[in-house]
Amino acid sequence: MPFEVVIILAILVTFVIVAALAWKLAISYRIKVYEAKVGSAEEKAREIIDEALKTAETKKREALLEAKEEALKAKNEFERETKERRAELQRYEKRVLTKEETLDRKTEALEKKEAKLSVKEAELEKTKQEVEEFHTRQLQELEKISGLTSEQAKEYLLKTVEEDVKHETAILVKELENKAKEEADKKAKEYVVTAIQRCAADHVAETTISVVQLPNDEMKGRIIGREGRNIRTLETMTGVDLIIDDTPEAVILSAFDPVRREIARIALEKLIIDGRIHPARIEEMVEKAQKEVEVMIREAGEAATLEVGVHGIHPELVKLLGKMKFRTSYGQNALKHSIEVSVISGLLASEIGVDVRLAKRAGLLHDIGKSVDHEIEGTHVQIGIDLCRKYKESAVVINAVGAHHGDEEFQSLIACIVQAADTISAARPGARRETLETYTNRLKQLEDITNGFKGVDKSFAIQAGREVRVMVVPDQISDADMVLLARDLSKKIENELDYPGQIKVNVIRESRVTDYAK
Repeated sequence: MPFEVVIILAILVTFVIVAALAWKLAISYRIKVYEAKVGSAEEKAREIIDEALKTAETKKREALLEAKEEALKAKNEFERETKERRAELQRYEKRVLTKEETLDRKTEALEKKEAKLSVKEAELEKTKQEVEEFHTRQLQELEKISGLTSEQAKEYLLKTVEEDVKHETAILVKELENKAKEEADKKAKEYVVTAIQRCAADHVAETTISVVQLPNDEMKGRIIGREGRNIRTLETMTGVDLIIDDTPEAVILSAFDPVRREIARIALEKLIIDGRIHPARIEEMVEKAQKEVEVMIREAGEAATLEVGVHGIHPELVKLLGKMKFRTSYGQNALKHSIEVSVISGLLASEIGVDVRLAKRAGLLHDIGKSVDHEIEGTHVQIGIDLCRKYKESAVVINAVGAHHGDEEFQSLIACIVQAADTISAARPGARRETLETYTNRLKQLEDITNGFKGVDKSFAIQAGREVRVMVVPDQISDADMVLLARDLSKKIENELDYPGQIKVNVIRESRVTDYAK
């Protein structure tokens, strides 16, 4: 092997050995450095643990001290409260002892009083017996003196007392009635006057006939037509009787149904304006008039609901309200009457503090049965009840409809209000026209009722039946009896007679003494 190679190998071996030694030395140095760091960390850890132990010991001692202080404080507080309770109990004990002593003294006093009362009771019993004996002797003496037995004297005394009580009762009844009337009249007048002053409604008296004015008398012949065919067609189509007489430039339409009469009037006026009057044209105009009247009916019903401020009424009821525009009762327009009753009901309801809207609704619908009472069997009250039930009106409204003429019992204050408003609207002067027969019958019934009472000599219905004057026999009816008689007469008239408004009952007792100077 060449020498150079050996040298190179030796150098390489040497380098490897040196590198290994250097590596070993570096590793040893690092190990020592790490060991030194670990030793330092352990020492710090021990120092930290020792510090923590010292701190924990300090906190523990502080906590123990605080707990001891709290316990001591609680103990002191408990002892203080205990002392206060003991003192309070001692005071209560003293009070109880004092009360016991007081009760003992009172008991002794009561026992002494009871003993005294027993003695007095015995004395009173003895005195009572003596009084009874004396009373018996007195009665016997009185019977001997008066000549009356005790029963007869009692009867005489009762009769005297009865007369006095009767007189005093009559005076008291009269005073109470006057006071009640003053208060009731004052309030009633206030409510009614307020309601009437705030209600302004126009009224038109209508009858069962309508008059159509003609431009000239020649038009009568054209209305009659050849051989009367035009008038027959018009009467057949409308169900109305045409009266063509000597009345100048006028034709009278007569019918019980006001709606048919209105249709005939409109159709005839249209024919007169058009000038072409023959059966075909008459049929055409009648159909147009029917449509116009239906529109008028609907608009009249809607206008009535708007006027009084009542909403949500079933359309069929609104239509029936509109039909009442052509219906009259004793000459009073039914729709105007219903509107007036609705308004007055609302005003009265506001015065006494009940539901104004419900009162107006009941007042507007109270006579709804009159719109079809000539088509359906039954009274307008029963028909109205059936219609309101059919179209889902409330129970209050149905009762108001049924009770406004007394057919049903009042179940609400609103029903009473509607009846009062109906009476106000119907009974005011000029609102209605009564037949002479009805008027005279009511006067006769009024006089018959008053003449039926014992002690009545004669009676007179005056002031168109708004007052009755009753003449009594003075020997049979005293001044005290007059008050009771007037009350009984009023009650019987209320129960047996139907009338608008009120009737004044005047009882007159007159004593006359006649002598002659000779």
